[in-house]
Formats: sequence, C-alpha cells, structure tokens
Amino acid sequence: MKNFLQSTRTRKIFLILLVLFIFSVILNYLIMPWYVSAAEVTVPKVTGMNQTDAMTVLSENNLEGLIGDTTYDSRVKVGYIVLQKPKANDVVKQGRRVYLVINGGSPKSRVPDLRGKSLVDAKFALERVGLRLGEAIYSPSQSPKDIIIAQEFSSTTQIRKGQTVNITLSSGPEKGSLEVPDLVGKSLAEAEEILSQNQLRVGKINYQPSFQLLPNTVIDHYPTSGMKVSVGDAIDLFVTKLLDVKDEGEN
Repeated sequence: MKNFLQSTRTRKIFLILLVLFIFSVILNYLIMPWYVSAAEVTVPKVTGMNQTDAMTVLSENNLEGLIGDTTYDSRVKVGYIVLQKPKANDVVKQGRRVYLVINGGSPKSRVPDLRGKSLVDAKFALERVGLRLGEAIYSPSQSPKDIIIAQEFSSTTQIRKGQTVNITLSSGPEKGSLEVPDLVGKSLAEAEEILSQNQLRVGKINYQPSFQLLPNTVIDHYPTSGMKVSVGDAIDLFVTKLLDVKDEGEN
C-alpha cells in the first residue's frame, strides 16, 4: 500500500477522489437541504418598468435582478425592461437571479469614409450599413469633379440607423481663383519654377535684346502680377537676350 501511494499519478488520482467525496458530502448534507428548504416566491412582472424600479421590485421580493442583454424596441422607452427570465408569475426559490433585457434605443451604425468616392459608390456604401445619402452640395477644389471631398459625419461616428449623411462634392478648380505671381526680375528658370508651383505654365516667350540685364531675365509678363487666372493657364513672358551685333548695326 505504501508503494502504491508513492506513485505521483496515483497520489493525484487519490486527491481528486478525495475532493469529489468532500464536495458530494457538502452538496448532499448542506447545500441541497438549504436549497430544498428555502422559501419560494412568485416572480413579479417587471417588463415595462425602468431599470431602477425593476431592480427595486425584484429586491423587495428577495430576488436578484441582473441585466443580461440590450435590445432595440421602438415600442418601449429607452432604459426600460423588454424581457425577463424567469417570466412573471413563475415560482422560484428566494435569491434566484432574474435576467433582464433592457431597451437600448435605436440601433446605430458606424459612418463609412466617403471621401474620394463617387456619388453612386457613396450611396451603396451608406445603404450597406443602414444609412441614407442626404443633401449633396458642390464646392471648388483641386479634386476631380463629382468626387466627394467632405462629409457631415466623420468615419469614426456612430449614428442612428436610417439617418441621412450630407456630403460635399468637388466642382473642380474654381475659375479665376489663382493670382498671378510677380515674375519681373526673375530668371527664365526661376519664373518657370514659380509658375509650376502655382499650378500655372509658361506660355509664349518673347525675347527682347537688352544691354543692361543678363540674358533670360523676365522684364514683363502677361497676365501681369495680381491678375486672377485659372489653374493651368499660360503666362506669356518677355525675356531679355544678348544684343546681337547685327541687330545693333540695323538700328
């Protein structure tokens, strides 16, 4: 017997059996007699009550209320009990838990990111999550025409299902929205760079001889500085060049 108990596996089995035996004794002679002898109560109806009142009524009847789930029911006020288990008029032991389902209000959906989408794609994206496309307005931007550039709710917002989401579409670059920079005194290379940075381009280059200025210096341009032009418009330049001896002789 001594060698039998020295086995590690045997000792574990012996301990498990001992624990099960003690548990069965406690269950049969303490827990079950207490449960069987415990007074019974009739479960009150708490559906239709708000959470606070429902918990109070259950407590007064020696029952424990527990919120088990949240649902959405338009027929019941937000924060009121929709279902209960056990049901009203069931007979249970005192101290029994009564699981409650509370109305959490209208279901919500997360707004998808609509920026960069077309009107049709945005409509489908909203409908997939139970939302609807609202008012669409146009605003000038550098984005292609008819592409969404802004939305009423950010993509991290949760709103009520069925709600509309207003959007802003690009109408393309605004006509006459750019101001011509001052290019006089700049080199031709500098002028080209400045125009490119301002989303403009070099138009016709008119060369004029000059004694005083270095070659390829801008002495005038049209449209002139401060005038309004559109994105991609061309600016004609008047640029110096070396005075040719032949040109001087002709004068």
